[in-house]
Amino acid sequence: MKKIFAFVLCSLCCCFAWAQTYTLEQLKDSALHNNFAIRSAQYDIEAARQQRKEAFTKYFPNVSGTGLWFNANKGMAQTTLNLSEMIPPEVGTSLAPLAQLLPAEALAALANPISISMMKNGVIAGLQAVQPVFAGGQIVNGNKLAKVGEDVSRLQMQLSENEVEKTAEQYFWQLASIQEKMKTVEAAEALLNDIYKDVDVAVRAGVAMRNDLLQVQLRQNDIASQKLKIRNGHSLVRMLLSQYCGLSDTSFVISYLTDAIPPLGSKQDHQQALLGTAEYQLLGKQVEAAGLQKKIAIGQNLPSLAVGAGLNYHNLLEKNHSFGMVFATVSVPISDWWGGSHAIKRKKFEQQQALEQLQDNAELLRIRMQSAWNSVEESYHQLLLAQRSIEQAEENLRLNRDYYNAGISKMSDLLEAQMLYQQSCDKRTDAFADYQNKLLEYRQATGQ
Repeated sequence: MKKIFAFVLCSLCCCFAWAQTYTLEQLKDSALHNNFAIRSAQYDIEAARQQRKEAFTKYFPNVSGTGLWFNANKGMAQTTLNLSEMIPPEVGTSLAPLAQLLPAEALAALANPISISMMKNGVIAGLQAVQPVFAGGQIVNGNKLAKVGEDVSRLQMQLSENEVEKTAEQYFWQLASIQEKMKTVEAAEALLNDIYKDVDVAVRAGVAMRNDLLQVQLRQNDIASQKLKIRNGHSLVRMLLSQYCGLSDTSFVISYLTDAIPPLGSKQDHQQALLGTAEYQLLGKQVEAAGLQKKIAIGQNLPSLAVGAGLNYHNLLEKNHSFGMVFATVSVPISDWWGGSHAIKRKKFEQQQALEQLQDNAELLRIRMQSAWNSVEESYHQLLLAQRSIEQAEENLRLNRDYYNAGISKMSDLLEAQMLYQQSCDKRTDAFADYQNKLLEYRQATGQ
């Protein structure tokens, strides 16, 4: 009789013999490979990796090219030259004998202003490479911050994996619990059928009242109703588990083995385990990121130095002209210090806030570990109590059946004993599934 209620390698009788069988680990692995939350976290990791690579390119020279062609309605550089005004009187007196030798037209031209127009159209092109030499640590700290962002994405991926595993295992044990309850109902159904046969014979023989037979029939109807609800619940949970794990169909069975109560799990050193949890490491990364952001804010208000080289070309004077050059630039953010000093103070406060949040949440994480362990111990003792209840309820059922057959007990007492036995089996099933879930929560809380 006990074997009916023990957790064994099982499959539903309604499933085909060739249906795929999955263990808990196989289903969790399938969920990790097919769940959308995991794929989304993987995208975040890849995006953070590309951001880190993008930040690394800031170490290299910034190469840029420019080109310009223009055609104006008039020259951009225009002037008028009056040569007669440009020649000093003393020079003009000394050149008077020479002027007599010039043609009259030339002398007249010297007296008239000359209009000059340049750069009406042209082409300008250039290629420059600028290498940052000192940028207040912004490039170095920016790369460190990008690396922290990638680490954060990986830790968040770990948290997502924990949540997916937790949900998949909850569905698994929920399905296992329903299957075991179905076995309990079927065993109760078989027992009631046997009782019905015995009572029916006794009624026909006139040694039992027909009311006893009616009580058995009412109990059989109740069992049939329970069986229908369990069957519907089984179908629904199996569909949920299939969808969550990315299975192609729902015609699968699950395998679980536990003929005896498992030993109580081992308690971890919570202070040591704290350092390995993803939640604590995320808090540490938050402190590290706040410190780097403060350094970047300081660097934005420091002078920056860069060197460069370039090759340029233009034909502004109606002649092709190209030249190369090297240069150095120094930028000092003088007026930015007015607002920059406040930005630095703000980053200091944010860094201090992140540090205090680390200390406060670390204590909360240790409390969470202790609470999870308390739940493990409590659920384990509940499982032990449920197991003992089955043994007691089974003996109570045996005695009441013997008493009824001996005519010293009522049918209602026998049916109540049967109901208590069924309830005890269901409680043991729920207690075992709850213990497995509490163990998982403790493992995740301690970073195992």
